Amino acid sequence: MEPQPTAYLPPIQLRIADDIRMRIERGEYRPNDPLPTLHELADHWKCSLTSARNAIALLKAQGLITGGRGRAPVVRKPPRRVVRDSSRHQTEKDLALAAEDERSKHGEAEDDLGEPLHDLQFRTEYDIVAAEPDLAEVFQCPSGERLLRKLYETCDKDGTRLAHSISFVPERLLKPNPLLLSPECEPWPGGAQHQFHTVGIEIAQIIDQVTAIMPTTVDAQRWGLEEGVPLLMVRRISVDTAGHVVEISDAQYPADRTELRFTTPLKLWSE
Repeated sequence: MEPQPTAYLPPIQLRIADDIRMRIERGEYRPNDPLPTLHELADHWKCSLTSARNAIALLKAQGLITGGRGRAPVVRKPPRRVVRDSSRHQTEKDLALAAEDERSKHGEAEDDLGEPLHDLQFRTEYDIVAAEPDLAEVFQCPSGERLLRKLYETCDKDGTRLAHSISFVPERLLKPNPLLLSPECEPWPGGAQHQFHTVGIEIAQIIDQVTAIMPTTVDAQRWGLEEGVPLLMVRRISVDTAGHVVEISDAQYPADRTELRFTTPLKLWSE
């Protein structure tokens, strides 16, 4: 599709930003190519430096360029996109019955990020917390019930966050296997579905609820986000074969480098 300018007669900073955006979309400016300086833009468009600066700010807000704070703006290189497909839930369930050496070869790092976990920075934190009313409502348990809160974070070697989630599980479900209550067991070969398997729980359904928020300055720094990039918030609810919610997991994903793919198998009429 041919790049299009904004339909109405826009202010000068938007006309400048539109022109550069369309040049980027046509490939006239390539990733890491420098942009004209503010003085060059002001001279070419016969405008003030403030208008040129505002145009650059618009391009940054659209995620098309990067730079600033002493660095000349350049065309942004598209970040690596990570596909997170809901079909992985069945894959993880199948792995729960596999031998440990096979389970240990798979995880978010290997299957989603495409890197061995030992090449990344991984940390987890375990705490026992009281169920807040919103969690108690989903778990259908009393407010204040003891929940195991598990935080998982994976970063690259430079410390930029690649994955982050917080999950909650009623403590009583895990007590038959004390290992599940200690962070020393992480990373657990086979993940949560195998953990539940060790205490006789089979996951029958997983519900993914997706929303979006704008990141705080701290979130933007940890994820290495450009200005204007939102975070996708995915709440994953795991339900056992008796219809009970056994885990709630809240994960964050940067919208500019994540593809959420929901695969829904449909039973054939002939079956």
